[in-house]
Amino acid sequence: MPEGPEIRRAADQLEQAILGKTLTEVWFAFPELKTYEPALLGEKVTAIETRGKALLTHFSNGLTLYSHNQLYGVWRVVNRDDTPQTNRVLRVRLATADRAILLYSASDITLLNSETLATHPFLNRVGPDVLDMSLTVERVTDRLLSARFRRRQFSGLLLDQAFLAGLGNYLRAEILWQAQLLPQHKAQDLSPQQLAIFADALLAIPRHSYQMRGTMDEKRHHGAAFRFKVFHRTGKPCERCGTIIEKSTLSSRPFYWCPGCQR
Repeated sequence: MPEGPEIRRAADQLEQAILGKTLTEVWFAFPELKTYEPALLGEKVTAIETRGKALLTHFSNGLTLYSHNQLYGVWRVVNRDDTPQTNRVLRVRLATADRAILLYSASDITLLNSETLATHPFLNRVGPDVLDMSLTVERVTDRLLSARFRRRQFSGLLLDQAFLAGLGNYLRAEILWQAQLLPQHKAQDLSPQQLAIFADALLAIPRHSYQMRGTMDEKRHHGAAFRFKVFHRTGKPCERCGTIIEKSTLSSRPFYWCPGCQR
């Protein structure tokens, strides 16, 4: 499943294709959404916001399209008159004079106004987004030490969107490696130095992944390309201590770690 950085990059591509342009076609597959098609025709997309793995498409008339890709949903950007050949089921089509964005296979889709947006169950439950640049290490530290989260093992906490939105399985492994921690640790048991390093990694790793993942031209992008340190590196030496990286299963998902320097 895509994690926060992948969802945000997808949102960036959608914004680049459609933001601020007049909608010339609006189509929804679900009958309960079709009544909104005339209201959105001629409007513009003003912003595409991410909340963890959910995507909010804001329109100029005040409505917001909520969509969650879950396991199978995927957005595509195409030229206005293109119809991609795919076995996926089209759910949403928004088109302008030259481009169209298409949502396939997602099932969790709804249109919200300002009132229903403020009371949406998922949006009310989800924690701060790790890619929200106003979120600070100090706020993350406060959440870690709060009564709600301080006794939680990191194995489950780092997959809980109510703690921090946008984290997922590969980020869990990479963050814990960066902080030299095991998934059985809890915030209440960390030293102040460990806590500071961990809180920093919780923001730095997903933000670096968003900015640089897949980037190989380091000079062009003025930074180091994102590369996995432990994820999918079973049997390879840890670049920090040389110990062979191991794999196990946590929360029904594969987990990778270095037994040499994660203690």
